[in-house]
Parts: sequence; structure tokens; C-alpha cells
Amino acid sequence: MPLPHAAPWLHAVPLEGYAHDLHAALRQRPRSISPKYFYDDAGSALFERICELPEYYPTRTELALLRSHAAEMAALMGEAVQLIEYGAGALRKVRLLLDALSAPHSFVPVDISGPHLLAACRALQAEHASLAIQPVVADFTRPHDLPARPQRGQRVGFFPGSSIGNFSPDQALEFLRMAAQELRGGALLIGVDLVKDPAVLHAAYNDAQGVTAAFNLNVLARAQRELGAELDPAGFAHSAFYNAPLQRIEMHLQSRGRQQIRLDQRVYEFEDGETLHTEHSHKFSVAGFQTLAARAGFKAGPVWQDAREWFALLWLQAPAA
Repeated sequence: MPLPHAAPWLHAVPLEGYAHDLHAALRQRPRSISPKYFYDDAGSALFERICELPEYYPTRTELALLRSHAAEMAALMGEAVQLIEYGAGALRKVRLLLDALSAPHSFVPVDISGPHLLAACRALQAEHASLAIQPVVADFTRPHDLPARPQRGQRVGFFPGSSIGNFSPDQALEFLRMAAQELRGGALLIGVDLVKDPAVLHAAYNDAQGVTAAFNLNVLARAQRELGAELDPAGFAHSAFYNAPLQRIEMHLQSRGRQQIRLDQRVYEFEDGETLHTEHSHKFSVAGFQTLAARAGFKAGPVWQDAREWFALLWLQAPAA
């Protein structure tokens, strides 16, 4: 079914941006590329499979918190709220909030994967016929336009999944500062993955079915499909491990020997064992994250954690409008 509120807010994500960033990643040492390039249609579908894996605890833990506390969260949001979801994806978690809200003004999901987002919005619209859904296809970490603020209710951001952990500390602070300005007079509800036993973390990123490995390798498969890169995906192995001093999981694509990647007539050499760093996922303490958010202008509010203290949802009050 069509989304009558969608069209004015769609923004194309240029393919040349991927080519530019991949060239930059392959030129530098050590080699590293943003995890946002995981999320084409194939990558988004693989991530949805990851969320269902028995080893991958974050999704089911956060969903349980939302089921238990959505009414409390909705009460803080109030009536006529404009709910902004950053990195919206399949819109699974936000349904629990929307079901608990009283007469929301609108829902604005922001995601870089346009077809995946719009398909999810069509399904959501079928469930909430009266809800104004205004999807924004954009890189939410960069400047982007949003629909006008509601005249009566507040604007609240929702950033689940501990995706903030994919940023470097500087990038996380930059995003929080941007969100603090974008959400002035409102708040941010954000999910963060907490520091825990490294064995639990290792299993979550090295699942027995190999879905996370396929998700990681999709970065190279996407370069072949979209950019015409000449490479052998089978020549690279998925590598994920917990870097304890930096309190983060790191994901890499490790070369299984000496080989080349050709992109736009340029040749990039890989030595045996050399890696392309594709993602890191920082783990936090509640107090540590609240301190980071305070540097961006937020004030700490309620916190919801599971009994094992593996995951937390934090309410952060944005600066006054």
C-alpha cells in the first residue's frame, strides 16, 4: 500500500559515495571501512537473520526490555510525540513503543537502505492505518532533513540495538551532539550493550551457522555487484574478536594469502593475513555512557536493564528548545 506521507522526505544515497569510501579504505593502512556499507538489501536481510540466532543476545534482550517497560517509556514521551528512529531497519522494536503510545503525531524512520526501509514502512502502515509515517532514506550520521516538528508534542529519538557502539568514541560524541540539537526540548531513548564475559561476546559474533561471516563478507560481494570490483570473496575469512583494552568487538576480513582487489582500474595488494577492518562494537557501562551523553548536552534519566545486566535502554533528556 502506498505511503502518502513519504515522498517529500526521501533522499538518495549516492553510489559514488561507496566507491569513494572503498578506495579510501583500500589505500590506507591499516585498512578500515564504515559498517554502514553492510546494509544493502542482502546485508539487511542477513542482519535480520543474525538477530534471530541463539548466540546473538542483544536483540532478544532489548525486545524483552521493551515489552516489559514500553508503557513507562510511552508515558515519558507523552501525547502527540514525533518519534524519530535512527537506523530504523525492519521496524521490529519500534512497534512495541508505537502500540503503547497515546495519539502519536508521527513516526519518522531514518535508514540508509531505501528499499528495505520502505518495505518495512508499508508493512507497518498496514498495521497502523492512521499513523503518519514519514520515512527518510539517508545516512543518519550526516546532516539530513526531517519533517517539521509537532506544534504540541515533543520530538523523541529512538536508537536501539546498541548501534552507537559501531562508532569510534569521537564519532559517538559527534552523533550525540547532533542528536541533542535535533531533539531539543525532547529526549533520546537509546540501547547500549554492556561490558560482559568475553566468551559471551565471542559467541555472539562467531555464530555456528556462519550468518555473521556471510554478513561480513557481503561487503566484498556488494563491491562486486555494485562497483564491478574484481576480487575473490573466498580469498577472505571472517574474523571477529573482543579487544579487551578498548572494550570492543572487532570484525575484520582477513586475506587468506597474497592477492589483489581491482577497483576502477586501480589495483590494491593484500598480503597474507592482512585485514580490512569492517566493524567495531563498543561495550559500555551505564555510568560511562551517561558521562559521554552529558558531554553532548543530554541529562541522564531512567535506565532499564535486564537481570543479567547485559543490555540497557537509557532515557536521555535533550537540551531545552
